[in-house]
Amino acid sequence: MAFESLSEKLNAAFKKLRGKGRLHEADIKEAMREVRLALLEADVSFKVVKDFINTVSARAVGKDVLESLTPAQMVIKIVNEELCALMGSTNAKIKISSKPPTVVMLVGLQGAGKTTNGAKLAALMRKQQSKRPLLVACDIYRPAAIKQLETVGAQLDIPVFQMGTANPVDIAKASIVHAHKHGNDIVFLDTAGRLHIDEALMDELKNIKAAVEPTEILLVVDAMTGQDAVNAATAFNDALGIDGIMLTKLDGDARGGAALSVKAITGKPVKFAGIGEKLDQIEVFHPDRMASRILGMGDVLTLIEKAELNFDEKKAREMAEKLSKNKFTLTDYYEQIIQLKSMGGLSEIAGMLPGVDAKALAGASVDEKAISKTEAIILSMTPKERENPDILNSSRKKRIAAGCGLQVVDINRLLKQFDMMQTMTKQMSRGKMPAMLGGGKMTGMKNMKGKKGMFGF
Repeated sequence: MAFESLSEKLNAAFKKLRGKGRLHEADIKEAMREVRLALLEADVSFKVVKDFINTVSARAVGKDVLESLTPAQMVIKIVNEELCALMGSTNAKIKISSKPPTVVMLVGLQGAGKTTNGAKLAALMRKQQSKRPLLVACDIYRPAAIKQLETVGAQLDIPVFQMGTANPVDIAKASIVHAHKHGNDIVFLDTAGRLHIDEALMDELKNIKAAVEPTEILLVVDAMTGQDAVNAATAFNDALGIDGIMLTKLDGDARGGAALSVKAITGKPVKFAGIGEKLDQIEVFHPDRMASRILGMGDVLTLIEKAELNFDEKKAREMAEKLSKNKFTLTDYYEQIIQLKSMGGLSEIAGMLPGVDAKALAGASVDEKAISKTEAIILSMTPKERENPDILNSSRKKRIAAGCGLQVVDINRLLKQFDMMQTMTKQMSRGKMPAMLGGGKMTGMKNMKGKKGMFGF
């Protein structure tokens, strides 16, 4: 993740503080020097770092800290609070127009990820707020930009409005009329970007803004560009008066300083964060939760929300009943694997748990190819065989292997793992709480010892 290096350096500085029974002003000064270097290396704006360190230092050398029974924890608490304040303190939501449609104008430099992340945001609004989004192709200059928007729109089942290479201002105005006619209550304008800020780009964006009076202007910023992201945010804000920022590529090996700088420099909040390439990998930006992640405190609330988004209450009740009666089938097993997979990689989930070293789990994820093999095996079975694998004799296994293009040994491996899982669920149904995938053993994940389970762990 973007803040991995920053997190390590900050925790190293705090570890030294924890090793001291009492703190003196010199100890805090030394710790703040290391924090300052860590922030600068993360490409946080020099002015932002200077103000941040001054504020934290002033609070940290106060009587309440130096005379505290746990002074190191008090310092960390202050740093956490100031990080939250730096990024905006609270989550800032998209303004919703009282007269639909709400118009969200997406702006930014070329390559920031406007098209893909705009579509992700539209899907998020549909899922979380039951909106009926419309994507609008206003980028008539970049080759295949319209086709790209139509492709991601089709993947997410979101309609796309386009008029080819017509004037972008006319396209934007026509899209609002289209939205009224077709009941779309939120419109996302995917505008053209440039490799750098130029007058022609800004003039076109100003004309679109004047023509449709967007409810929200959202600047899409590539977190991996560091200080350049802050410069771009300043230029767009001066020209258009943006309402908020969406940071993209926060999953990359970036220094992440943009997230800590843009709010302080522009005064505009970060509202959303793109955290991966998949079309569901976008989340609401919570400054307090991000501060907790940076300081290694985890982010349990976001983990819970991710689970809830992928949680089917009716299926969960049915699953609990099956587990209690030991009627868990191969089809059920496969559905549970898919549900876990939909929550993201193991390292991403682990990074939200306090005290868990997500870096140690880097690359640990569901093996996509192995999952495909499991699906092929299960789908090559008859419904009766899925419900009762005990009837799978040699001839049936050969038929299934031929049907899915695998070997009998692959069938046997799956059945062995399934038998082990059923044994565990029997034990749990006698008084212990059932857990996903057989008592919490995440079969199919690459484990830390290099051994492999049913799904390539």
